Amino acid sequence: AVSNIAAALEAGVPVVSGTTGWLDRLEEVKTICAREKGAFFYASNFSIGVNIFFALNRYLARMMDQQPQYDVELEEIHHTQKLDAPSGTAITLAQGILDEITRKKSWINEKSEDPEALSIISKRIDPAPGTHEINYHSEIDSITIRHTAHSREGFAAGALMAAEWIVGRQGVFGMSDMLPF
Repeated sequence: AVSNIAAALEAGVPVVSGTTGWLDRLEEVKTICAREKGAFFYASNFSIGVNIFFALNRYLARMMDQQPQYDVELEEIHHTQKLDAPSGTAITLAQGILDEITRKKSWINEKSEDPEALSIISKRIDPAPGTHEINYHSEIDSITIRHTAHSREGFAAGALMAAEWIVGRQGVFGMSDMLPF
């Protein structure tokens, strides 16, 4: 992915990417983008609904940071052809929780009893374009938020929106730059 992104930026072509697995080299891509005065747009998920869900997740996590009686875990379900686990969307959701809930220090892709670990449960079931669920639970009650994709159409629509939006811009962008929330 990085070599393709670099080649496009060096050719003056704006890049919209949703590919995961290379983000440890994001700083390198940002440097190339700045050097070439290019435009690069990255999102782990281009669905408008998922990005609203990202914002809702962060808002709820911020409130739940003050409620230590609740533990939190994340579950994601995708089709069996999806090779990465957890998904990039699940990792973005987990990072949103870790940024807001100070008692959580890291995520782990399995059920964990460690109070500092955020459990991500990854399931691969057909057919499933993508479901992500955040569950806060205590001895008294539970609070759950969920996003379920019914098709892949929303991902494509958001990517096309990003491709139109980036034209004529310079810099590194994400969905929070394009969307009004």
